[in-house]
Amino acid sequence: MRIGLLTEGGYPYATGESGRWCERLVHGLGQHRFDLYALGGTGTPPPLPPNARVARTARGGDPAGPDAAPAAKGLAEHRASRRAYGRHERRRFTEAYHRLATGLCAEDDETSFAGGLRAEEGPTSFAEGLYALAELARERGGLPGALRSDDAVRALESACRAPGARRGAAAAGLPDHLAFAEHLERALRPLSLDWYEEDALGAADLCHAAAGGVTALPGLLAKRFFGTPLLVTEYGVPLRAHYLSAAGADRSAPLRALLAALHGRLAGEIYRQAALLTPGNAHTRRWQEKCGADRARIRTVHPGMAAERFAEVGEDEESGDPATLVWVGRVEPAKDLIGLLHAFAEIRARQPDARLRIVAVPDREPGACTYLTYCKGVAAQLFPDEAAGAHAVGENPVTFEELGGPEAPTLEDTYASGALVVMSSLVEGFPASLVEAMFCARATVSTDVGAVVEIIGGTGLVVPPRNPRALADACLALLRDPDRRHRLGAAARARALELFTVEQNLAAFRGIYLELLSHAPVRHRPGDGVPFAHPAEAHVPGSWAHKAVTAGTGAPDA
Repeated sequence: MRIGLLTEGGYPYATGESGRWCERLVHGLGQHRFDLYALGGTGTPPPLPPNARVARTARGGDPAGPDAAPAAKGLAEHRASRRAYGRHERRRFTEAYHRLATGLCAEDDETSFAGGLRAEEGPTSFAEGLYALAELARERGGLPGALRSDDAVRALESACRAPGARRGAAAAGLPDHLAFAEHLERALRPLSLDWYEEDALGAADLCHAAAGGVTALPGLLAKRFFGTPLLVTEYGVPLRAHYLSAAGADRSAPLRALLAALHGRLAGEIYRQAALLTPGNAHTRRWQEKCGADRARIRTVHPGMAAERFAEVGEDEESGDPATLVWVGRVEPAKDLIGLLHAFAEIRARQPDARLRIVAVPDREPGACTYLTYCKGVAAQLFPDEAAGAHAVGENPVTFEELGGPEAPTLEDTYASGALVVMSSLVEGFPASLVEAMFCARATVSTDVGAVVEIIGGTGLVVPPRNPRALADACLALLRDPDRRHRLGAAARARALELFTVEQNLAAFRGIYLELLSHAPVRHRPGDGVPFAHPAEAHVPGSWAHKAVTAGTGAPDA
């Protein structure tokens, strides 16, 4: 089977959990061929397995940048020479853009959180405009310039001020229209790529998007142009990330309303058209359903994580200091380390030998050190005498370390050092650190956010967020009861090995690929050769496969 794997800013160019998941998928399903289509891919990709190749790349802001395939550059240059629209193309563009803008400015459907519709309800005005723009870009090119033109701004202004427009859109002024037109042009750049050809996504048996939103947009168009089934996997929620992003804090309220409508409508159309949605957890699944996804076409597939590296720690039940709590993650306000420090102050008052290790995952983002510095200051205020060494303890009970440093060289060593893993977050999606702790047979205390309850499943304690007293009580209950702590740790390890391993993830997608292809119509493509020229046995792996091929084609056996 030929899979068009759609990624953005990840595999095969970047590291991170999303990139690692794609890498495991490609390596684990060696019987399938993966053509990689990367939005935001730059640089030289690492060596790929024999069943994978980089088919197309496109950098943000440059659909056919210097790292694009030669065919992509040639087609982009050809289209660039045809950017000027004549009267007919301008009319087509204006009509399409007006339908899209009208769909964005209209009030949301009352039954749908983001204005998405059920599959049986038919396309929305937004979807009609989106596909009309895609057809125009495919035939004539020149769409990026048109999206920034005066025609686009006038069409947007007309839609915002039309009867029935949402209140936020109606309040938008010219600066908002100009800023939104610029954002929309960036979001719709996948419409101008050369990926929608017979030698690209047109040759794929299945499009698999590694995320929703803009990442899945090429798959949406491949379904439109070629009827290619679309599979969308979301281990986070791009729409939720947009709502929570601090990048738009300085935007006006009307502009934020327009942008929220854009991302909501796009998510709704992708969910409506996808043959199957595979959220990584129930939290993501609920978001998809709120955006109009059909419940019958949603199937939860938990992320696959490497369990082997934690096997030694998980099998050693006696490892770890029985009075040490461990926290692992990125240091940012959403993790609520301030609440954790206040909870630990109460723990320390009731159990003086308790210690807390805060192990930070390296973060090179600008301003990442600001919150860490603030947390260190709060810790110094809460434990001033101990930090100064004035008491018999002789050292600060709270330590701030960096993963990969001398004190915490690996995740395995970090989890092995303590008896209890704690998570104090205010906002989470699918917290991988909890699964890692479960692989290590560690009991956990977590706040009830995101997919925490689904992950823990009764093998750890869960408390409300923003409640240091409840967090302290739960931690003390496990610190003072080693037998219960060990029972929970063993149950946690068994649960993680059953639900969250790479093997279960690969098995799920192996079956999903075959299921979706079995429901898709058979298509004979140019260049495929004579139908049925090769016997079915030729596609079965094994030492005799080559003989089957040569026998079926009449070629002499080498």
